[in-house]
Amino acid sequence: MIMEGIIFEIKDKSGRKVHLSKERWKHITMKHTNITDKLEDIKETLVDPLLIIPQRFNDSMKNYYLYYKHKKYYLLVSVKYLNGKGYVATAFMTRKIVRR
Repeated sequence: MIMEGIIFEIKDKSGRKVHLSKERWKHITMKHTNITDKLEDIKETLVDPLLIIPQRFNDSMKNYYLYYKHKKYYLLVSVKYLNGKGYVATAFMTRKIVRR
């Protein structure tokens, strides 16, 4: 399903719909320039993550992690859920998993 202003909409590992808006993608890629070629990896992270951890200070948000073994870092995709649907709030590379 393609909606105006939406780059993709996909079902996450739990079966909930999650979308990435053009506005969020612009924000992410301006702040984290090393992620501009990771759009397909973001989808993969949502569908088949290594780990999903609720955010420490916001129960409506979850962090999804995908591990790049050859580079020894993670792709973190943060999703905010409202009324059973989610949107990608941010995504970036990190060396650490943030636990609750």
